[in-house]
Amino acid sequence: MSIFIGEDGLQNIYTWAIPLHATVILSEMIYSHYSESKLYSGKDLAQNIYLALANFGLDLAMKVTAMFVMFFFYSYRLFTWEFTLFYWVICFVITDLAYYVLHYVDHHSRAFWAVHITHHNSEYFNLTTGFRSSVLEPLYRYLYFAPLAFLGFNPWHIMVVYAIGQVYGTWVHTQTVKKMGFLEHILITPSHHRVHHACNIKYLDRNMGMVLVFWDKIFGTFEKEDEKVPVKYGIYPKMPDDKPLTVFAYEWRKIWKDLKQPNLKFTDRINYIFNSPGWKHDGTGKTVKQYQKEYFEKMKLKT
Repeated sequence: MSIFIGEDGLQNIYTWAIPLHATVILSEMIYSHYSESKLYSGKDLAQNIYLALANFGLDLAMKVTAMFVMFFFYSYRLFTWEFTLFYWVICFVITDLAYYVLHYVDHHSRAFWAVHITHHNSEYFNLTTGFRSSVLEPLYRYLYFAPLAFLGFNPWHIMVVYAIGQVYGTWVHTQTVKKMGFLEHILITPSHHRVHHACNIKYLDRNMGMVLVFWDKIFGTFEKEDEKVPVKYGIYPKMPDDKPLTVFAYEWRKIWKDLKQPNLKFTDRINYIFNSPGWKHDGTGKTVKQYQKEYFEKMKLKT
């Protein structure tokens, strides 16, 4: 049996997701209020909305370009698939892998971290954090999915399964769900994603997946939530303020400051843009890997 879902299917997913998200978010807000958990703040919520709308606007503007590029690759596809259930399963799994690669790069290359940091610089963690978007990501995100089109997966189908993953990926931004039993071994759960949003050294650059946890376990980026190390949200060091422009341009300003240093080699300038966050040409900086190496060595000495 052939199953085909095109642009209409993508629109239906977002149409159904909007009232569902609204209901779940409202429920979490009510819970936060009556339990006095202080999961929300008005200013943080406003920033989440502002970043989500900016991302949505750019995403719409880039839609034609993104689909043109993906269908270009699809026109030269290596394989032709029947649109069966097996095809959809493979499409979902490989799209989830493509997102993992995108997310990994976002954390390990400074220019892309400058884009992605808007998703991480809040000290709150709730369902609306899932909408605190990497505003400029639509400019390049489709390039990670283009190879899938080259392998014969219809671009509309890629976007459909990606949208399903996004819906799930929004729900894991919560502190109200603690553990999910056996699903902890299969999916990225709220517990796993709390780790991802932590600024504790132990937790940095961990749990990059959106739906499936297997990629993190395969590529060595998985970390469990440790009761002995309570999650602290946000980024380090903190931003000087939480004005909208600062939230958006924080890391870009730091990159520009580094690039203005005198007598830099061309390769140093490239490294300041694309190397790991924390890299310094004079060796005075520390990347996440260096911080974690020191951290785990100290933990070994204590045991």
